[in-house]
Amino acid sequence: MQAVSSWGRLRQVPHEVDRPAFLDSAREATQRGGPMLGYGLGRSYGDVCLNENGRLIVTHLLDRFIAFDRESGVVRAEAGLSLDRLLRVIVPAGWFVPVVPGTKFVTLGGAVANDVHGKNHEGAGTFGAHVRAIGLARSSGETLTLSPSENAELFAATIGGLGLTGMILWVELQLAPIRCAKLQTETLAMSDLDAFFRLAQESRDWPYTVAWVDCLAKGSATGRGLFIRARHAEGGELKVHGAPRLGVPLDAPGFLLNSATIAAFNTLWRKRPWVLGASTQHYEPFFFPLDAIANWNKLYGKRGFYQHQSVVPMAAAPDTLRKLLGLTAEFGEGSFLMVLKLFGDKPSPGLLSFPMPGATLALDFPNKGESTQRLLDRMAGTVLAAGGRLYPAKDATMSGEAFRAGYPAWRELEARRDPAFMSDFWRRVTEAA
Repeated sequence: MQAVSSWGRLRQVPHEVDRPAFLDSAREATQRGGPMLGYGLGRSYGDVCLNENGRLIVTHLLDRFIAFDRESGVVRAEAGLSLDRLLRVIVPAGWFVPVVPGTKFVTLGGAVANDVHGKNHEGAGTFGAHVRAIGLARSSGETLTLSPSENAELFAATIGGLGLTGMILWVELQLAPIRCAKLQTETLAMSDLDAFFRLAQESRDWPYTVAWVDCLAKGSATGRGLFIRARHAEGGELKVHGAPRLGVPLDAPGFLLNSATIAAFNTLWRKRPWVLGASTQHYEPFFFPLDAIANWNKLYGKRGFYQHQSVVPMAAAPDTLRKLLGLTAEFGEGSFLMVLKLFGDKPSPGLLSFPMPGATLALDFPNKGESTQRLLDRMAGTVLAAGGRLYPAKDATMSGEAFRAGYPAWRELEARRDPAFMSDFWRRVTEAA
């Protein structure tokens, strides 16, 4: 048995671990009995990638390209290929991943299983909207090709299906064309939450938008921060990103993360004199700012950290966001990283995809025990009351009631779940149903 944790490092739990190096070996691994679960690079924050006392099929050796049509931008690759490696091949050819999350250290299989989203959801939808086909191995011995026209119901269940429909072997993806590896960006000051919604409305012709928020600001300053919008540059070099230059070798002392240090950081970050205005920058710092620091999760210390990410419908968004920001200020458990953005109405093909039309808020909290749990519970209740939901890929505390209310189609996934595949998350949110 081997102790494995997720990116939040809240707990290490024992697993039997398989590391197949070839697709045939991965198929064979699904025949050895359950409960089992596929595991990519472990960037999920909570327990959706854990299967305590069960088996993990780790996919990091399944990282080969199967086919890449440089004319049409269609790529098929093994499920363990990371976006990091994918970008190194496709960017020089003039292509980009159509939807990227906040890190490139996720696998294709993980991106499908969590139906990840990016800063361009209003125009591009989720990652799953660009998936053309999936190879899936089931514990029954079947190896299936899934697509919108072939095994369509299982295709929908697998996109956003949290790895529970079987072992994803390969993914075929339609890429997006680019002419340059850089983006034209513009950063604007936000005085409050109303400014965010005004700037978001004014930025409809910018493909990428995101806001950083000072989560400890109170009163009339609630929601102050920076609004960033971007589009791909029209011409220039197609230069790929480099490796991380910095790293965190040891767990940071817990006392470094407190309301005073976070408030000081937020003030300095917001008032950097050079940040406002237009600029041109490489895709890496815009899309993947934290990837510049290897093992940045160790900054939260040995006890790990939680991330809250929620989405609420647009009609309830202004009031709900004020309440959520008010709670973080009230508890004094602020975050260095607080991201606010809008989701559009482009539907996902996935059965349990997280985004809905509305506003989404994401922020990290150092694990301070009971007080952090109380804060997360209060925030979850606020989101649920507004008709919103939490993101399974980031969650570590969501109640079964909150999950089932936010994802009423969960029984359809349960009906199509491979009976030998299971996760700690799925046990936690469905066992009382």
